[in-house]
Amino acid sequence: MNSSRPLNYVLAAYVVLIFAFVFAPIIFSLIFSFNSQRFPTIPLGEFSTEWYEKILADPDVWEAALNSLIVSSSTAVIATFLGFCTAYSDFRYNFRLKGPYLGLILLPPTIPLIIMALAMLAWFSKIGMSGQIYSIIIAHSVLTAPFAMAVIRLRLNQMDPDLEAAAWNLGGSEWKTMRHVIIPFCKPAIASGLFLTAAVSFDEFAVSWFVSGLNKTLPVIILEIVQGNIDPQVNAIGTFVFLISMTLVVLAQVFFASRQLKSIRP
Repeated sequence: MNSSRPLNYVLAAYVVLIFAFVFAPIIFSLIFSFNSQRFPTIPLGEFSTEWYEKILADPDVWEAALNSLIVSSSTAVIATFLGFCTAYSDFRYNFRLKGPYLGLILLPPTIPLIIMALAMLAWFSKIGMSGQIYSIIIAHSVLTAPFAMAVIRLRLNQMDPDLEAAAWNLGGSEWKTMRHVIIPFCKPAIASGLFLTAAVSFDEFAVSWFVSGLNKTLPVIILEIVQGNIDPQVNAIGTFVFLISMTLVVLAQVFFASRQLKSIRP
């Protein structure tokens, strides 16, 4: 027992360092967003909400926030639906070329975002859809559907494969079995997929910047401000984006982990 204490200390120190490495920039951004000075310097200036007042008075920021909410919520619904259909087809059916089929579905997150953005821009320009808000939704749905698919597929792995057959033997049609057995069983994973895909979509800026046109999202606004000059408004907007994204990720984890814990309890 005592011999494991040094290892526990090392693991605890490792976790603390990882969290510090990840969250330190975010914490500093939050602190500087309340700094009265224009440039991030130490010692800090006086406490001020000037930068928050500026972004709240900026109609472009409000429009971008509305666009981000529309895009992320629409993407979450579409991507989770696609992810569920893909996960269920992988779980239930065996067919030729299933490996390449799944490989293509899981491919988008592995492609560099700039290449994905350029490909989407070329495609949307070819079919006359570039610069529309639904262009961002389509692009984000392609990008995030594999995340929903992975979460729901993990949940389906826990289901007894004979459960569907039992429902069919009791007279249930395929649709009734789907509605009363499969979907209720997958509800935690579906909710987790919704929150996770919404978080990824809300944060994404590269694809949005290329295909959005005048329909800017909050990450695109941040990118444009940074390209222009050093503006403390970036810290204020970034704080909002981080809080919303982190809330969505935490909710996704809570829904998924809660069901996992229930499944392993005696």
